[in-house]
Amino acid sequence: MRTKLPAPVAFIVCIVSITACNNPKNHTEMADQTTTPIFPKGERITNGYFTGNAYLKPLLAKDKNNEFALGNVTFEPGARTNWHTHPKGQVLIITEGEGFYQEKGKPAQVLKKGDVINIPENVEHWHGASANSGMVHIAVTNFKGDENVVWLQGVSEEEYNEVNKK
Repeated sequence: MRTKLPAPVAFIVCIVSITACNNPKNHTEMADQTTTPIFPKGERITNGYFTGNAYLKPLLAKDKNNEFALGNVTFEPGARTNWHTHPKGQVLIITEGEGFYQEKGKPAQVLKKGDVINIPENVEHWHGASANSGMVHIAVTNFKGDENVVWLQGVSEEEYNEVNKK
């Protein structure tokens, strides 16, 4: 059932709504909410298993209740992981930018904000930003005992350039 407001009240509601929508401060606040990263960038990853500049903000460590680690990873344009596997799999949730996920022997998949990638256990793969865009993802990495990743060789420039041509 709709309630009809008296004319003066309806007029005031209409003016307040128009004023709020046309207030540049409201637009700026909305833009900040949509362009501000969910989590801070974190610390630069220097373990030798990434090419380019990548950053990690740990969100949750494995503990007695959770057999996984949760981290926010920021890749600058061109940054990527080495080829690697996960003994109990991994899930990636893309929160910003554009990048790639590629399993060994298969075509690369383009990743965009909102994509979720479920990586099966022991599947050799890599992921990272495109050459022209950064990418941020939340990684949910499962553990098998004390192990959650097996690092392999780097993604060659030829392999990386090939996926960026498409």
